[in-house]
Amino acid sequence: MASPGKLSACIITFNEADRIEACLRSLAFCDELLVVDSHSTDATRALAAAMGARVIERDWPGYRSQKQFAIEAAGNDWVLCLDADERVTAALRGEIEALRAAGFPAAAGWSVPRITDYFGRFLRHGNAYPDRLVRLFDRRRGGWHGYEIHENTRIDGPVARLSGHLEHYSYRSLTDHLSRMQRYADLMAQALYARGRRCGLAPVLLNPLWRFLRGYLLRLGFLDGWRGLVFALIEANYVRRKYLGLFIRSRGFPA
Repeated sequence: MASPGKLSACIITFNEADRIEACLRSLAFCDELLVVDSHSTDATRALAAAMGARVIERDWPGYRSQKQFAIEAAGNDWVLCLDADERVTAALRGEIEALRAAGFPAAAGWSVPRITDYFGRFLRHGNAYPDRLVRLFDRRRGGWHGYEIHENTRIDGPVARLSGHLEHYSYRSLTDHLSRMQRYADLMAQALYARGRRCGLAPVLLNPLWRFLRGYLLRLGFLDGWRGLVFALIEANYVRRKYLGLFIRSRGFPA
């Protein structure tokens, strides 16, 4: 039975042995640490258990479904959802602890600004920041929705804003970033096609350009120097590959 006013941290993992300890360490203030692991072949599960987490091993159904399973398996109704490559900062921890002490008043969920580490420095402009996400919420009034890839939360009730950062250490290298964006683009094109979306050449040609201009110029990504440029170029390529995959599928060919 869920305990009122207590907080469960929910993390999904696959081969995160190099990052899971730092993630869980930043969540040590939570009343429960829950890790749902999709058959890691490294030491992820053992390390998580040694950090005091309750570990559930489960087949991989997709990002959204795995995260939804995690919040449903949590021991408390208030959940804080993180990926293994994310860290709660001291400022964000203080805000969350104050909310918990007050019984999580006035809102069904809270959004947090996520800041991404990119080659040793945080990106503070462009499409990367502030990447505001609802990660703290009452599971009785919200959950994970949308596509299996690029999943999001949907909250039934007021959503307030926290100011402390959630740090994101997503990409281990340039190759990791490129390969991950390629995989995400392919998955997203497949999901769009399965839901009935079709496209011509216009999105293939124009949407990547808009993504680059919006992030690099309009949202001042150039102020992040060469890191901002690299990030914006890879984002634009992700959009190009996504719509190219949808375009090919729309014409009846495998992508």
